[in-house]
Amino acid sequence: MTSHSVIASDLPLPASSSVPSPPPSVTAQSSTLPQHLRGRPVNIAEYEQYAKHVLARQIYDYYRSGANDEVTLRENCDAFQRLIIRPRFLVDVSNLDLSTTILGQRISSPICIAPTAMQRMAHDDGEIATARAAASVGTCMCLSSLSTTNLVTLSKSVPEGVRWFQLYVYRDREVTRDLVRRAEESGYAAIAVTVDTPFLGRREADVRNGFSLPNHLTLANFIDPEKSTQRITETGKGLAEYAASLFDQSLTWNDLAWLKSITRLPIVLKGILTAEDARLAVSHGASAILVSNHGARQVDTVSSTIEALPEIVQAVEGKVEVYLDGGVRRGTDVFKALALGARAVFIGRPVLWGLAYAGEEGVRDVWNLINHEFKMCMGLSGTPNVAAITQRHVTTREVMRPKL
Repeated sequence: MTSHSVIASDLPLPASSSVPSPPPSVTAQSSTLPQHLRGRPVNIAEYEQYAKHVLARQIYDYYRSGANDEVTLRENCDAFQRLIIRPRFLVDVSNLDLSTTILGQRISSPICIAPTAMQRMAHDDGEIATARAAASVGTCMCLSSLSTTNLVTLSKSVPEGVRWFQLYVYRDREVTRDLVRRAEESGYAAIAVTVDTPFLGRREADVRNGFSLPNHLTLANFIDPEKSTQRITETGKGLAEYAASLFDQSLTWNDLAWLKSITRLPIVLKGILTAEDARLAVSHGASAILVSNHGARQVDTVSSTIEALPEIVQAVEGKVEVYLDGGVRRGTDVFKALALGARAVFIGRPVLWGLAYAGEEGVRDVWNLINHEFKMCMGLSGTPNVAAITQRHVTTREVMRPKL
């Protein structure tokens, strides 16, 4: 993949009078939109407002919702706001370099794309649009097992770029083995194993709406693209019931050895929230950890990911890379996560809102928006490259209060 070094001139600061016009697909329906949604969104919240307006209620609610009372869903975002940036000045920031590496592969920015299920509910091009956008900006996309585009089809359609494959471990280990084999043969660079989902959490919006996958879509990774025969399908049942019939609730740390035995790809453990599990991940041979609470969709009132991050970074002692997802909505959030030890962050829901807005172009818009905010934060905080972002660049009000 071509190396992307983002410098200050790559993303010039837009004047307030020069916000680009909405794409044709949005302009065509502008008469049906509320007035405040007729221009191009200027932040992630406005992209979400647009998506809420255009998506069917059960689809928007599926993407948006968290478990139970959604305490953790709110905290994933709110916890970022409780962190305070400590900027440094009189530093040469005329040539900002946002590039970094994950598992040895160069990416243009530490903002990657998280695995989110069923993206074709948001836009017909779904995961292929997301993959094209990710490749065009030089970042990593992680494809969900529960995608509506087959992992092999996606790889053939978008051969360029860095791609990971997110994996659930299924009761039928041959299904699991087959998914890993296809990912490896199709050029995926890592397997991100989700460890926090022996069951799906209770999302009351989905219960209320009776959510199921729309009839014209399939969970495409369970269809053999060569034979066009379906091994497993979502049969109209609720997603939780379907998942419970497939996911392996007996999965333990000992099974990580089996996963490592069936692939030469690095294994990233997604869903770690405690120092205890982080140390176990290292001892059992994980290549990296993705600090995640599944978008606050599993156990409500668990820690926000940014609050869990520091103890995990400390626990692994630099032996593996640590990433974060959950609640990233601004470039300042990216900066704070890196300051607390994350090597990269993964964004999920913002990508879905971008898809709903304008497919590939919308995903690229969303990524560029957060990336531009991150670049600005770096420049205005005296950090010319990502290695310069350290824990000294963030604090909390509790730490500052005794000084007041």
